[in-house]
Amino acid sequence: MSALADETRRLDQHDRLAEFRLRFALPLAADGSPALYLCGHSLGLMPTAAPALVQQELEDWARLGVRGHHEARRDWIGYAERLRPSLARLAGAREDEVVAMNSLSVNLHLLMASFYRPTGARRCIVIESGAFPSDRHAVASQIHWHGLDVDDALIELAPAQGAEDCDESQLEELLATRGAEIALVLWPGVQYRSGRAFDLARIAAAARRAGAHCGFDLAHSLGNLPHALHDADADFAAWCSYKYLNAGPGALAGAFVHARHRRADLPGLAGWWGHDPATRFRMGPEFIPATGAAGWQVSNPPILSAAPLLASLALFDEAGIEALRRKSLTMTGLLLGELDRHFSGQVQVLTPREDARRGNQLSMRLTAGRDAGRRAFEALGRMGVIADWREPDVLRVAFAPLYNSHADVARFAAALAGALADA
Repeated sequence: MSALADETRRLDQHDRLAEFRLRFALPLAADGSPALYLCGHSLGLMPTAAPALVQQELEDWARLGVRGHHEARRDWIGYAERLRPSLARLAGAREDEVVAMNSLSVNLHLLMASFYRPTGARRCIVIESGAFPSDRHAVASQIHWHGLDVDDALIELAPAQGAEDCDESQLEELLATRGAEIALVLWPGVQYRSGRAFDLARIAAAARRAGAHCGFDLAHSLGNLPHALHDADADFAAWCSYKYLNAGPGALAGAFVHARHRRADLPGLAGWWGHDPATRFRMGPEFIPATGAAGWQVSNPPILSAAPLLASLALFDEAGIEALRRKSLTMTGLLLGELDRHFSGQVQVLTPREDARRGNQLSMRLTAGRDAGRRAFEALGRMGVIADWREPDVLRVAFAPLYNSHADVARFAAALAGALADA
């Protein structure tokens, strides 16, 4: 593994993104040294600029009270709009197609209220078998809300025998054969357990051919991969901001609605912040939706939650998602090569190896079994590695290029070898 350590040191010396690591607070291991943080797929690290931005909002609240809505350093009335340009760049969307609001599951509900409209035989929602539980809960409750039976109206597409997850061809086949029954496809950008990245344009096109709406949960992909939601012609998407977007626990989430859809033309749930800003404060009884995705807002944004997102998005703008993607592929490629050379028979990689099919995350199964795998995971923790275990037997690690270095790959490989020996 010394060859890997030498290679990663060389790469870090020439990495123009290396200095971004200094702009994040790195957690500490038990011995007080910096931990090896590989859990950005679950909670991103804090940008060091975030506390000052939050403190400024607290100071403006103390100094101005209600006047802060208009007179704060960053006026609170327009705070969500400040986030739109950066989010649009990450989503590959027009600025009026994105909005920062609510939390992920709330946004999915608001969007499905407009885009899941079962009629007659076209009543089904398609998700992947083993979807993130919150997505399944949301979908099942929407089906119940419409008075339908989940056993009848929910299609959970299972992987082919021996596969870890579904691929696009399976979804295309389902839509071709049962398309007349399908009202909505809700699919992830990246599968949370395996780390598989999907071709969103291909999925959206298949749904359109079948006459179904198509939405995406981008919780594990926005800030991880470049996106082109407008060109992909997706109907809608939603994401959280506490994973790769580094906005903090429970942070303000976001949504995309394609420009071809107008809130005024669709049913849905309304709240005052989705009202046209020009007349919002006339407090009239009629709901006149704002243009674009903003029309799906229901409440004013939580400023203290939005400030850390502002800090993080500035870093994405400075680094550029394409450069981050290149570094991400280099780091995961290095680890894949090391696993092949030194861990054959001990580790089964679940994440697809093709560049286009993976993001920052690599998922692996430790072949000694669940109990030994769990012991190895716990040994990694004692070595200062902060990773993630998914029952019954999956170890997940993510190399976030804003704050992970190439040397982190070599450090993890060495730690994994030691943990497997302990287990």
